[in-house]
Amino acid sequence: MGSGTRGYRDLQEHLDALAEAGLLHRIGEAIDKDAEMHPLVRWQFRGGIAEADRKAFLFTDITDGKGRKYDIPVAVGGLAASEAVYSIGMGVAVEDIAAKWERAIAAPVSPKEIDNAPCHEVVLTGADLQGEGGGLDALPIPVSTPGFDATPTLTATNVITRDPDTGGQNMGTYRAGLKAPDRLVVRMATRTGGAEGYLHWQKYKARGAEMPCAIVLGCPPYVAFMGPQKLPLGLDEMEVAGGLAGEPINMVKAKTIDLMVPAEAEVVIEGIIDPMVLEPEGPFGESHGHIALEEFNMPMRVTAITRKAKPVIPSYISQVTPSESSVIKRVAYEPLFLTHLRDGLGIRGVKGVSLHEPLTSLLRVTILTVETGMPKSEIWRALNGASAFKSDMSKIVIAVDDDIAPTNSDALLWAISYRSNPVDDMNILAHRGLGHGPKREHGTDEDGTLLIDATMKSPMPPLALPGKEYMEHAKDVWERLQLPPLRPEEPWHGYSLGDWHDRWDADAARAAKGEYLKNGAETLKRQQPDLVPETSVRDVEDGWD
Repeated sequence: MGSGTRGYRDLQEHLDALAEAGLLHRIGEAIDKDAEMHPLVRWQFRGGIAEADRKAFLFTDITDGKGRKYDIPVAVGGLAASEAVYSIGMGVAVEDIAAKWERAIAAPVSPKEIDNAPCHEVVLTGADLQGEGGGLDALPIPVSTPGFDATPTLTATNVITRDPDTGGQNMGTYRAGLKAPDRLVVRMATRTGGAEGYLHWQKYKARGAEMPCAIVLGCPPYVAFMGPQKLPLGLDEMEVAGGLAGEPINMVKAKTIDLMVPAEAEVVIEGIIDPMVLEPEGPFGESHGHIALEEFNMPMRVTAITRKAKPVIPSYISQVTPSESSVIKRVAYEPLFLTHLRDGLGIRGVKGVSLHEPLTSLLRVTILTVETGMPKSEIWRALNGASAFKSDMSKIVIAVDDDIAPTNSDALLWAISYRSNPVDDMNILAHRGLGHGPKREHGTDEDGTLLIDATMKSPMPPLALPGKEYMEHAKDVWERLQLPPLRPEEPWHGYSLGDWHDRWDADAARAAKGEYLKNGAETLKRQQPDLVPETSVRDVEDGWD
């Protein structure tokens, strides 16, 4: 057994770091977890607040719909209310997050078992799990989508199961709806390419055996980030978490089941899932942005609840994107896509991958930024490679030049409108699964894929906005006049797209200095007879090469 020493932060130390960085709202007045908490934080994502201004929330005075008080705080948005919040958890600047993920996956570190863990400071079993106010009912679990959800639901979970054949553990983020002080129902994805925990459940069902399960709340951030991350099947999440931390993650044996759990977790719910029985669960507001209707899922009988003496419970803001869960996925998925295209397929011209977040939940639209002049065959290899990377993602894949901001839907439509020909630059593929969404996620229904090459096929005239230096000067004047604060949207200045000549630069410079008459005197000398209007000067005059 190793010692419990560590260099990585636990959840509460992470919240302290957020507070120090000015990224935490502490809410000390009474907040109803069932009707007020998530709607309050939701306004941060639906109220026109820029991502850079979004923060984590820590609620310390919590009640429920019946007026009952709780003595355990709840953190919402604590892991990924914004990229800045996420970067605090990762311990690096936002621009270095992707590289840190790549290093961790390439150089995992095995976890370390200890025998004296903070998550075992309080252990509840037997009668402590029974009756109103006991067991799960003592935890301040919020209702995520008041008005539609049927129960408080665990959302910020790291659910641990074990493969009965290999003995290897898996950890995934699956929702779990509370049903009784000692019972909840877990939903593990059954769609094509679905959750590894579900594959474990299938194996236990084939054996006619019960499946041990641990639902962990409030892991250290390096561990918590692993749950939503879609690593290849069989890759140990705890080893990758160790790669992020640069040291082994401390683990401890659960008290009532044969599983290892993160030692610094805030709360661990231990239990048994009988694979021969299912129970209705939902409705629940899902991350694809629609309400998931009531379905049969996996009931879990709770055998123990262990926790720190003074824990904090995390809860994800999910549902309609952008949300906390979509930020967690986006920051992690995008480098995975880029690594797949660059390293797995050897497509060097791909400069970036962006997953469209608002409303589409990252899964439907993938934008590839490629080098200008990239060979057409390589662009199409990248489009096809991205569409095939994950079965439930990239229904629409768009390739654009690096002057197009992939997060700006107006710029994307501009590129599609002027840089693609539907006949030559779009392709539709059949036979893909429906993926995660409001339609059925299993069965025989299929979807299609749309691939769009929206890159420039030849040089184009400049964008018709004032040049950068003039826009920057005008911005200084705007601010001097104390006009309303500006939030520049790309593109905000004109720039060359290849079809331009130095002569026109000189003409424009004179015009901006008020010397247009000189330009007029020059064009007078260039008058030509017997031409059709709109004939290009380059077709008639010399010196335009």
